[in-house]
Amino acid sequence: MEGGVGDVVKEFIGLGAGSVIFLIVLGFLGGLISGFIGSGGAFVLTPGMMSLGVPATIAVASNMCHKFPKALVGAYKRHKYGQVDIKLGVIMGITAIAGVQIGIEVQKLILKAWGEAGSNLYVSLAFVCILSVIGVFMLIDSRRARKTETGEKISGLAKKMQSINLPPMIKLKNGGSISLWITIPIGLGTGLLAATIAVGGFVGVPGMIYILGMSSLLASGSELVIAFIMGMAGTVTWGLGGFVDIRMVLLILAGSLFGVQVGAIGTTYVKDYMVKLVMALVMVIVCISRGLVIPNYLNDLGMITVSASTMSLLKNASFIIMCLALAVGAAIILGNMWLRKRALARVPLEEAQARLLPLKMEESKDQL
Repeated sequence: MEGGVGDVVKEFIGLGAGSVIFLIVLGFLGGLISGFIGSGGAFVLTPGMMSLGVPATIAVASNMCHKFPKALVGAYKRHKYGQVDIKLGVIMGITAIAGVQIGIEVQKLILKAWGEAGSNLYVSLAFVCILSVIGVFMLIDSRRARKTETGEKISGLAKKMQSINLPPMIKLKNGGSISLWITIPIGLGTGLLAATIAVGGFVGVPGMIYILGMSSLLASGSELVIAFIMGMAGTVTWGLGGFVDIRMVLLILAGSLFGVQVGAIGTTYVKDYMVKLVMALVMVIVCISRGLVIPNYLNDLGMITVSASTMSLLKNASFIIMCLALAVGAAIILGNMWLRKRALARVPLEEAQARLLPLKMEESKDQL
């Protein structure tokens, strides 16, 4: 491409049988995590595609294209469980569209100036910086909630934000109200991040939790509405530029449309803090995965020198750790669903035994 953006289709990789299977499985696991935590799942899908050799820009564009139909399915499913604030989601989604357009232009400028290696470096650095900060913070917060068993509490910052009476005000589904002007920066940031690295939920979900004062379940459900709106707008812009690989989009969708429904069902079996815990753990592990390949991109740009054997080792290690992130997220979600279902199944049996106990005691007395 020689630093330009005019012939992107030449950068589409060949897809063998192994790659096809990997993308379908990747889609299912990404959808599973997405339906559970509300993020578009791009923090595992984008690195997953890049691990196959897909250029960062195409991975981001293709991921955004697959996102909006999947987000629609997830939002509908979560709405049935009462976990979506549709009004807030639509308002922030409209704001996010502006952020998406800004983010796409930033990506194009980087691609034009430094080529594919520069784009790959930018995406990986953004992953490491953003995921490490937010991931560690949410991990600490989720562990606190888990240890104290006090559940979620509205943050001090959110209380201050809700006390600001600056019309127009938006009434939140879980109580309280927030100024429209406070939601705009969160929406813009969500769209900007989604278009540059395809991970807008890592701004949207924490922003709604810690700034707007929403619960984890409601924030993660409402984020799917935002993902649908901005994903549809971003797909049109990326698609017109020729950046969307429709083959990968369809393969990932084949797995993710099923996975997102399973993940949405999983939210009905767990406590609120589990959403934060899963999100934080996967963020931290993916952060490590992307960090390992940064030397490779620096080498491609001529900034440092790395041997071919070392580059291969780092790439393989990054891929393995990224797969570990998927496995950890899926294991926690599916494991908690299974344990919760077992616990719920025992309740009717215990209640039946409790009702039978007095009858058995009466029978014993009669026999005496």
